[in-house]
Amino acid sequence: MPIGLSKEARQQAITSIERYCREHMDEPIGNVTAGGLLNFFLQEIGPSVYNRGVADAQARMLGRVQELDIEVHEDEFSYWKSAGHKPRGRT
Repeated sequence: MPIGLSKEARQQAITSIERYCREHMDEPIGNVTAGGLLNFFLQEIGPSVYNRGVADAQARMLGRVQELDIEVHEDEFSYWKSAGHKPRGRT
């Protein structure tokens, strides 16, 4: 599945790449070059970041599922243990 961005997020990313190059590189880059770099990053590095996010979510969900029995556990056969149900003596 290709990694994509919304139009707004894509534009913000391109602007950020342009700013980074302007402030940290010897030569600033233009909009088209920044867009090309963004495409490269999304295709080459994006899947690694995406897969890490999926693995983190799976681990988190697995932990929650493993705690489910603790959170929603109900004692079984507790009718006779409750204070209101004492055995009656035989007459």
